[in-house]
Amino acid sequence: MINFGGMKTILVTLFVLPAILSFGQSSLVLSQEQAEELANIPLHCIHQEYPNKLNQTLADSSHLDTPASLHPIFYGCFDWHSSVHGHWMLAKVLNRYPDSETAVEIINLFDQQYTVPNVQKELLYFQPKVNQSFERTYGWAWLLKLYEELLKSPENKTHKWTNNLQSLIDQIVKNYKAFLPKLVYPIRVGEHTNTAFGLSFALDYARAVNDEEFETLIVERSKTFYLEDQGCPLKWEPSGFDFLSPCFEEAELMSKVLTEKEYQKWIKSFLPSLFEKKVELKPAEVLDRTDGKLVHLDGLNFSRAWCLYNIGKKLPELQALLNSIADNHVNASIDQVVGSDYMGSHWLASFLLYALDCKSTK
Repeated sequence: MINFGGMKTILVTLFVLPAILSFGQSSLVLSQEQAEELANIPLHCIHQEYPNKLNQTLADSSHLDTPASLHPIFYGCFDWHSSVHGHWMLAKVLNRYPDSETAVEIINLFDQQYTVPNVQKELLYFQPKVNQSFERTYGWAWLLKLYEELLKSPENKTHKWTNNLQSLIDQIVKNYKAFLPKLVYPIRVGEHTNTAFGLSFALDYARAVNDEEFETLIVERSKTFYLEDQGCPLKWEPSGFDFLSPCFEEAELMSKVLTEKEYQKWIKSFLPSLFEKKVELKPAEVLDRTDGKLVHLDGLNFSRAWCLYNIGKKLPELQALLNSIADNHVNASIDQVVGSDYMGSHWLASFLLYALDCKSTK
């Protein structure tokens, strides 16, 4: 059982976490103990093969195989992309607390996962034409975010994780570069295929590795897709299964694409409601957390929060307000991170940690 921020106690299914923690909702700053407890979630589910959602297109009968055989690195935590961002979360915890016992466990896990044979088997899955769009672009984006985080680790120089992953990363970047020029219209949904989300993480990666060609493509596509947008209908959100906000994902992406002066002009036209005297944005409500789709809305509260934290960094006059709204969203779902059902618990910790990381990063 684990407690974040209140008296509520949540039973953990499929694996057990040992401690009961208290999370002060006013500060929303993770302690080392809390971060390590969150890290226990992917540490336990990365090798949990079932239940599993493969989301696959069968190129031939050779793809009728177990998840662990098809995806020897990213087979656990219910689906490929959740496993990827579970690995990202562990890399983040490793970088924050490199001298902890949890760090040793993470290093050993990464050494086991990121072997050349495992990477080549993952890469092989993307080779058939019918699978070149596998995880486009949500899983692609999280894989680039994982690589970006691994690059920051001093342990990476010794263990060569990014070296081993390089061929898979190169394939994903190649897929992005082939796909984006052909995408005539952006995908404005609240789930995996949201274009703005995929571009935002990819842009972070391109800048981190100094891939100027990739960065130029992403900036050009972002401006083509979104620069003329006005009056995003924020009142239409959320939809029933959203874990991403179409309006805020776009606004967050453009905060990275435009200069501060350009952005301040653009955002007033795109989201004028943020500048009204009374801004109301309530966190999403979840009525059934055993439903794998409905529990998406807990994730929406975290992803809205990370967008608001980042948007506020470009809008000094609104930053305090946007941070307050973001904090309310985090608090609405923070007690559900270690959930009563695996449908939420296998992925929400990554979203929470990323939101709080955006809050703490200037």
